[in-house]
Amino acid sequence: MELNVQQIIFEFIGGLGIFLYGIKTMGEGLQRSAGDRLRDILDRFTTNPFMGVLAGILVTVLIQSSTATTVITVGLVSAGFMTLRQAIGVIMGANIGTTFTAFIIGLNVGEYALPMIAVGVVLLIFVKNAKVNNIGSIVFGLGALFFGLGLMTGAMKPLSGLQSFHDLTLSMSDNPILGLVVGTVLTVVVQSSTATIGILQGLYAGGLVDLNAALPILFGDNVGTTITAVLAAIGASVAAKRAAAVHVVFNVIGATIFLILLKPFTFVISYLEQSLALNPEMTVAFAHGIYNVSNTIIQFPFIAVLAWIVTKLVPGEDSIKDYKAKHLDPMFIQQSPSIALGQAKEEVLRMGQFALDGLEDTNKFLKTGDQKYSENAYQLEDAINGLDRNITEYLISLSRSSLSNHESEEHTVLMDTIRDIERIGDHFENIIELMDYKKANKVSITESAMDDLDEMFKLTISTVKEALESLDHGDKEAAIHVVQKEEQIDKMERKLRKQHILRLSEGVCSGQAGIVYVDILSNLERIGDHAVNIAEAVLGEE
Repeated sequence: MELNVQQIIFEFIGGLGIFLYGIKTMGEGLQRSAGDRLRDILDRFTTNPFMGVLAGILVTVLIQSSTATTVITVGLVSAGFMTLRQAIGVIMGANIGTTFTAFIIGLNVGEYALPMIAVGVVLLIFVKNAKVNNIGSIVFGLGALFFGLGLMTGAMKPLSGLQSFHDLTLSMSDNPILGLVVGTVLTVVVQSSTATIGILQGLYAGGLVDLNAALPILFGDNVGTTITAVLAAIGASVAAKRAAAVHVVFNVIGATIFLILLKPFTFVISYLEQSLALNPEMTVAFAHGIYNVSNTIIQFPFIAVLAWIVTKLVPGEDSIKDYKAKHLDPMFIQQSPSIALGQAKEEVLRMGQFALDGLEDTNKFLKTGDQKYSENAYQLEDAINGLDRNITEYLISLSRSSLSNHESEEHTVLMDTIRDIERIGDHFENIIELMDYKKANKVSITESAMDDLDEMFKLTISTVKEALESLDHGDKEAAIHVVQKEEQIDKMERKLRKQHILRLSEGVCSGQAGIVYVDILSNLERIGDHAVNIAEAVLGEE
């Protein structure tokens, strides 16, 4: 008996591992096929809660994880890219999107799992084409998913002979709350509602649980999946904590409603199973789909109420910054192009301030190694990229209007400045990545070298700040001063490179440290170049 228990445990955990890896590989293939712009989809297409639901469905189908979608959403709310109401729509959509895998499992093509794995491996290893490799990941992931599910189902079959397991399933049939708790705990442990729904499909297909026990477990699976979002929100902003709380409240309310309506819901699912001749796996998939779609339809009109509830549950003032464009009203383009140009300039200056803030946080990360500064800088770089897109689109629309010669020149200056500010964001992001590399590889930079970097950082930040001030006020004296400061940056970079070569020759500095150090210097020097570009645009120079 001990051997059988060992075999059951090994087959189950091995099957679960292959199943989870299959979901991950399939999701990565789908994600790469979609162009890996999932965060952008959530950022751009969540203008209202209904669009948020659609975006949540799409992204979750591509990622193959409602938890991952919710974690990304929590991050976007924390960064100020999404409001709480928009996030509620995305979370609702994520719950619907997660049913996609259950329907795939419901197709019950497990006998083709090994050929699918073989085909996937051939496409991944023997074909040197990125698109074909993505298809290979999807096919391999599907094969692994079915193979892992088959192992888990096979491992669980001997449990039907155990009296204690039989008693447990009877208890869950008689006591739905017990089934809810079992489903919740199982999903908290596995950290994937998709996996636990797959396990439930296997249990129901093997006759190990009946429909009365399966449905409360299914409700519990949806409650348990909220734990990851809660963990992701620990230490985050108040808004992010509220977004995670919405995930919990939404699923708990849904589970409560359907526990109350369990008998009619069981009757509906049983009727569909018989009338549509559904296989057991597809029956659970239909139950999962109907549950999540119905839950969204029921609660969608009460999004404002959900927002109010979580605001009461998670009190406090939210100090997050609003990174969305504030001044780009399209109405001005038609009615007053000169005002529209002024609005665009305000937004460009705001974008420049984000670049300055990002540089400050990058320098703090350089000095302290505190991860919160790198996270802030990454959020600011995201904000800069978003504004780059929004302002560019606004200025392109504005270029079709009738502008005076002076306004046309200012329009050109703003277009050029956007590009320079965006590049400044890219360079401080490069520096953060270099510091992450330094930390991961335990690279040590000497104290004197770090002091030199701090000095060059301060000079670069003040140069960018003065360049933006010259743009704001049209101050040519400040612009000339920026050109002079950039010459100082160039001289400092040459001097510090020479000092670095001396340290290398003396054996004070390692080769790895030297690469990180020189690359940071190079990025700072390039930031100085972009500051000069802004100043020269103000001076009207080529």
